[in-house]
Amino acid sequence: MAKHLYIKTFGCQMNERDSEIIEQLLARSDYVLVSEPQTADLILINTCSIRDKAEQKVYSLLGQLAPLKKENPQLKIGVIGCVAQQEGDKICKRAPYVDMIVGTQQIYRIPSMLDRLADGQTTREIATDLEGSFIIPAFQKLLRGKPPSPAPAEFRKFVTIMQGCNNYCSYCVVPSTRGREISRPVVDIVEEVRILIEQGIKEITLLGQNVNSYGQTNAVDEHPVSFADLLYWVAEIPGLERLRFTTSNPKDLSEKLINCFAEIDILCPHFHLPVQSGSNHILQKMDRKYTRESYLEKVAALREIRPDIALATDIIVGFPGESDEDFTQTMDLLETVRFHGSFSFKYSDRPNTRSADFADKVPETVKKERLKQFQDRQDQISLEQNEKYVGTVQKVMVESGGDGKAKGRTGTNHIVHFPCSDDVHPGNTVDVQITRAGKHSLQGEKA
Repeated sequence: MAKHLYIKTFGCQMNERDSEIIEQLLARSDYVLVSEPQTADLILINTCSIRDKAEQKVYSLLGQLAPLKKENPQLKIGVIGCVAQQEGDKICKRAPYVDMIVGTQQIYRIPSMLDRLADGQTTREIATDLEGSFIIPAFQKLLRGKPPSPAPAEFRKFVTIMQGCNNYCSYCVVPSTRGREISRPVVDIVEEVRILIEQGIKEITLLGQNVNSYGQTNAVDEHPVSFADLLYWVAEIPGLERLRFTTSNPKDLSEKLINCFAEIDILCPHFHLPVQSGSNHILQKMDRKYTRESYLEKVAALREIRPDIALATDIIVGFPGESDEDFTQTMDLLETVRFHGSFSFKYSDRPNTRSADFADKVPETVKKERLKQFQDRQDQISLEQNEKYVGTVQKVMVESGGDGKAKGRTGTNHIVHFPCSDDVHPGNTVDVQITRAGKHSLQGEKA
């Protein structure tokens, strides 16, 4: 008899992929996904601790789930991911009705943990060890068993190529929540992509905390393989129509990787390259290991090799010690690069990070003003960049549609809305002439 699984995912694409893996694992134990927690036999909250707000949402959701547990004592509730890794004991104290606390590198043990709970061998399961080596056999086992076929509407998937990070940026929780960097074997990655393509997937995004450093440390292949090498391997798999990747650290962006954008036809001309700040002073305090100048050199090289590439970035405003001049340099970098889009945030202290102990904290009012200034100018630049597409014909891969309308995405990662017939389905690629540009999307008509 099928059991019902509800998963709530907070945070990044890495967490989204982890939730997919958990769904695949539990499908073998007859769990089926449901959209409402009220009907679930198992509720899992996949958490993120990059920003404080995400943590607060987790505790808020746990409070909302308490009545469900009271009504149905057989209901199992688990907290997984970064917050579980970071605050396991605190979660137990604040929400004693939680049955499982599962860290980022222990998600593959969830089925056996559930078995022990069901058998009464334990009243609560906690697994938060950062055992990077465990991820390799777990991935291989998952692949050999072949995951369930994607839903009919699915046409794209994330494929995790590595876990953890060795950079230890002063503000970042990733090394403490996901552990040291470890790369998957090329053969397993290629096999997973092949399986997905056989099931109808047309677009793959290779996923890691810093994909640029794939294979550099703790590599598991006999011969060293760079991330650029991996891109060439994956791109050669028959049936793949689009290839993307995220996320990258500028310090590891090689010339060979830059050249991939000119030499691999299916590699989408979109690059999310987080800079975080335009000030060398702040970059040094962040321990980012590159300079403003080296970043701009790499941007110039990308645009020289692929003039149509769309660049996006991450920005943190109000980092400890950020002066008006430091922020001015960030605004100047924005004017120089003219990103197509960006994710920008106010700095907040995170547990177990060096920057939490830094002096010269920027007042909240100043951070708020700077963030608004940056986002307002980014919106203007995004609109100006998007207006350049008006009149052009773009290949749009459809994401959704109905009632004579469709939404899709270009290779440059722009969302496009356009009218179409009902025989256009997700995964179809349509030529669309762009007729109008907005700050965050484009509009067009079938060409």
